Amino acid sequence: MLSDWLDRMMGTSTFDDLVNQERAVWSPLYAIAGTLDRSLAEIFMPNYSDRLHHARERLLDRLGDVGRPTHEQ
Repeated sequence: MLSDWLDRMMGTSTFDDLVNQERAVWSPLYAIAGTLDRSLAEIFMPNYSDRLHHARERLLDRLGDVGRPTHEQ
C-alpha cells in the first residue's frame, strides 16, 4: 500500500507542496520509496492490483473509525 501510494503521490503538486514545507523530508521519502520498490517483488506480479485492493481492505478494517471523516447532522 505505502509503495503504491508514494508512487501515485510523489510528483503531484499537492504532495510536493506539502513536503516542500520541510524540504529535508524528501531525503527519507526517496530512501523509503526506493527501498520498497527494490524489496517488493509483488509489484511486478500480474495480480498486483487485486493484491493491492485486498491489502487496502485489510488495512481499512484494522483502522476501524480512525481517520474516517465525521459528518455532523
